Amino acid sequence: MMAAPNPTKKSDTAVKQALADAIKARGYETLTPVQEACSDPALEGKDLLVSAQTGSGKTLGFGIAIAPSLLGDAEKFDRADAPLALVIAPTRELALQVKRELAWLYEKTGAVIASTVGGMDMRDERRALERGAHIVVSTPGRLRDHIMRKSIDLSDLKAVVLDEADEMLDLGFREDLEFILDESPTDRQTLLFSATVPASIAKLAQRYQKDAQRVATTTGEKQHADIDYKAFRVSPRDTENAIINVLRFYEAPNAIVFCNTRATVNRMTTRLSNRGFAVVALSGELSQAERTHALQAMRDGRARVCVATDVAARGIDLPNLDLVIHAELPSNQDTLLHRSGRTGRAGRKGTSAMIVPPAVRKKAERLLGWAKLTADWTDAPSAEQVIAQDEERMLEQTDWSNEVDGTSKTVVDAMVAKLSIEQIAAAYLRLYREKHTAPEELSEVSAPTKPREAFGKSVWFSLPGGREAGAEPRRLLPMICKMGNISKDDIGAIRIQPNESYIEVRETALKTLTDALGGDMTLENGAPLTRVEKLPTFERGAPRKDFKSRDKAPHRGKDGPKPHKSKGTTKPVDWNDEREPKPKKPKGGAKPKGGKPKFDKNKSSDDTIESYKPRKTRDGKPYAGKSDGKPSSKPNAGKSGGKPANKVAKGAGLAPKQGKPSSKKNRARALAAKGGNAAPRKPRS
Repeated sequence: MMAAPNPTKKSDTAVKQALADAIKARGYETLTPVQEACSDPALEGKDLLVSAQTGSGKTLGFGIAIAPSLLGDAEKFDRADAPLALVIAPTRELALQVKRELAWLYEKTGAVIASTVGGMDMRDERRALERGAHIVVSTPGRLRDHIMRKSIDLSDLKAVVLDEADEMLDLGFREDLEFILDESPTDRQTLLFSATVPASIAKLAQRYQKDAQRVATTTGEKQHADIDYKAFRVSPRDTENAIINVLRFYEAPNAIVFCNTRATVNRMTTRLSNRGFAVVALSGELSQAERTHALQAMRDGRARVCVATDVAARGIDLPNLDLVIHAELPSNQDTLLHRSGRTGRAGRKGTSAMIVPPAVRKKAERLLGWAKLTADWTDAPSAEQVIAQDEERMLEQTDWSNEVDGTSKTVVDAMVAKLSIEQIAAAYLRLYREKHTAPEELSEVSAPTKPREAFGKSVWFSLPGGREAGAEPRRLLPMICKMGNISKDDIGAIRIQPNESYIEVRETALKTLTDALGGDMTLENGAPLTRVEKLPTFERGAPRKDFKSRDKAPHRGKDGPKPHKSKGTTKPVDWNDEREPKPKKPKGGAKPKGGKPKFDKNKSSDDTIESYKPRKTRDGKPYAGKSDGKPSSKPNAGKSGGKPANKVAKGAGLAPKQGKPSSKKNRARALAAKGGNAAPRKPRS
């Protein structure tokens, strides 16, 4: 780091005197590289594209960079009116954090700083903007709403800052950012701050910045040099137990546990709360007030552990945050860096712990490789290791070196006179352990399976009985290993032929096999195991005769399961069945009697298909149909299949429903059809 420049010398720095006094009062003795670069007088008023590592002090950097554009030659602001600067951040927490940082930095300038973020009352924000503000800190979506509602005036804007620009693009705010920048004056100063500069950021800078100066403050040292990366191997069922042990092993003043989903956040918060941890949750489903209270509890010390999702915890800065735990691995290396960057800030040391069950080990290795990070791979802290760490911390406490004050001396003397040293020490140890959550017992992590070595030289044996006799490798392997006193690693290939089986045995295990089987070399039921000098030509295995398709489960009908009928096969004939076979459905032509006729599209309407026969009445006369205006001799003649007709042809009499008397309405319709009049309706009494 470089020493802080003297703010009184205009040739050395562009930092305003009011800002320099605030920085000094805050206790800053040195500035970070990004803060030094932003205070360079050669960059005063110019557009900047700045890339810096997480936790490098970017907020203070752009606060220094925009001051000359906002204040000019003055040291204090005039009366607040339309905003002079916009600072846009991706999340509510980061926006409010930026507002707090700028508040103390610009305190001596008389700046009025307002915020417009999602989750807050929009009417209060509108009233604050009407009263006037010099700097407005916003999230993209809420700021766009204010612009569209004409509740914010951007005509006097002199500077726009996009903080964490890469994250805003990843979260889908490109359209909002372009809308905001298009509505801003073209002669503004535009600053883009980002941890990385991908192609999307470069394209945005090219479109909305003028002769932007590229500022890269990455040093020659490796990325996240102040963060110690740990990869803890755990068994699949001990993931949450390992998180508890990691929290207990480090006992960090503040810790964040990152999860990928809200459901996992809720479950993990409940688990840690039940185990006695002072824990808060931070996820997108919470209101802004709840999220603010959760972060304030971490800052006040009322909570020690925060369980959060990536979006909710983006860019937050908590004091004494020494531990980050990845309960679930992130999706990409950028998220891994941003998560881990919550710790190891401003010169402090931190630890980033990855919980790695066997199923995601390869993913963890890829993430570390892509991020160019090196992690220490080890098993998760066991209960014994946590207890040992507790004992070391207990003996290092300052309680042992404090002098006994006057108010406690009488009680101390009484305890020493009445109790032995061992009793006092045991009581202190018991009370110390009761204040801390007990660690979890973790199961042993299975070692990764080693690839099987080359089989080497071998000897083949033959055994009578093959596929026809039902021989299978899963039955032969344990039998040979048990009776031959060899392991399964000494058995190579097993080839099942129609009438014989062949077994490959490692040459080094040959003596053990022959000694165990004796001179006759017999297995169960006296089956001889014969050595084969020349390997025969194996036949390709034919399918088993009793093979049944497993594509679908067998249909269980009235008489039990029926065999599955595969496509292209026929149903087997039961020769004991004396019933006549069902006639096959004709392909094409007319359907069986009783159905509708099938007409050929290529024939005219006058052609008649042979299979179609016109219907006749009971007396043998052709059916006249409904066109003659006479009632049908058959009540249901208008319908096929013998069902009663529901509708009546025009001019025909009513066909009452079978088994039910006709209603008054139907009788009235029948009289009207015959030319009569319906009986008048009687009035109700």
